[in-house]
Parts: sequence; structure tokens; C-alpha cells
Amino acid sequence: MSLVRISHYLALCGVASRRQASRLIDSGRVTINQQLATHTERVDSLQNLDICVDGVAVLAPQDKQYWLYHKPIGIDCRLLISDPSSLIHLLPQTPRLYPAGRLDKDSRGLLLLTNDGELTQALMHPDFYHTKTYVVQVDKPLTPAFLTQMAQGVTYQGAQTRPCCIRSLSGFDEGDTFEIVLTQGLNRQIRRMCQALGYKVIDLLRTKLMDVELGCLPENTMRPVSAAELLSLTQLSELTSLS
Repeated sequence: MSLVRISHYLALCGVASRRQASRLIDSGRVTINQQLATHTERVDSLQNLDICVDGVAVLAPQDKQYWLYHKPIGIDCRLLISDPSSLIHLLPQTPRLYPAGRLDKDSRGLLLLTNDGELTQALMHPDFYHTKTYVVQVDKPLTPAFLTQMAQGVTYQGAQTRPCCIRSLSGFDEGDTFEIVLTQGLNRQIRRMCQALGYKVIDLLRTKLMDVELGCLPENTMRPVSAAELLSLTQLSELTSLS
């Protein structure tokens, strides 16, 4: 069937993930034939359609692209053309890429850039416990109690974080750096977990997204996702769609 919901179609076109596309529709930013789109509308993905986001015509679905980017500190993952620090100014005009997940402006490390809305939806969905690995430096020495509390989950601002894997990278005596593996993506989660336990994050680097590693990719550069990496990610997408 070529008939799909408008949010699904926008994801196929690489505009955003389905969840992000739903927000665009809620905000009245999507039109079909000059009429505001609604969530219940279905469109024919095989036809040329007059669909616009913020008045800009949406191009038909393009070949899927997958890139890894080493985001430096100071780049904002929100794609706001009015913000000179936005990632949008570093991305090619075509195909339209966007990050599958975010790193806050003060953090650095691995980002997956793609126009595959289905894969982005799978990676960002909170119910599927996809792992993300970080190396974190804090402002004072680690203690066993800190590591235990972080691993068990931390309560802050009404949120309770999931249990996670954590290990010191430099011992307890002088060590201030640890590796943490999350299955959650709350806003500024690691920083707020540390703050709730009396620590301040000095440096935060994402090194791994599931089985895909940052490796030696230089800061502020991109590389294509390898065939093996893409296979692992697309298998994830297929499993998620069956769940």
C-alpha cells in the first residue's frame, strides 16, 4: 500500500522522524494543498504531492544516507537556521540530513546523521532500551557510593533514571573519569544525575551508539556509515517495527 499517514510520509522524505513530524503537524507548520495537515490524513507516497513545511515544499523521498559526525562542543543539534551555532549550517543542502538523537551544546562526540525517518524513530523510541556509551569527567574524585547510586538510578526533578552500567576509568584515589552506558535519553540526563549527587560534569563525550563507535574520527568531521554498521542499525529498525 502506498497510502501512509502524513507523519510517516514526512519521515520517508527525510524531513524528520515520525515523532518530530507529529510535532510539526501539531504546530500547524505542515500543509497539504495549501490546507493545514491533520494527523488522520493519509497521502499517496507514489504521487507528486503539494506538501510544505513552513511554506517550503517537501521533496519526494530520496535515497537514504547514513553518516557519522564527531560533534564538537558549541554546536547546537537543534536545526534552527536563525541560530549561528546550529548544526544545520554544517549539513549539506541535499540530501536533507538530521541527527538521530541529540547531544547538548556543551557535550561532544558521536552523532548519527541520516534522512531515514524510520531508523531515527527506532533509535529514539524510549521503549526499546538502545544503548549509548559516554566517557564523563567530573569535578572531584569518584567514590564507590557515587558509582553505586548512578548504577542503581537517580531521582531528580521528578524523574527516575533507569539502572545503568558504569565503571571508573581511573580508579578511586585520584580518578574523576568514568564510562556510563545508558538505555535512556532524558534531556541533559548525565549532567543532572551527577548534579543530584553533588558532582559537576566537566567533560562529556559520547563514544558509542549501540555497536557503532566514534573511534578515531576527528572532531567536526563526518564519515559514511560502514556496511557492517548499517546492517546492525537496520536490523534494529526491523526488530523495532515488529515489536
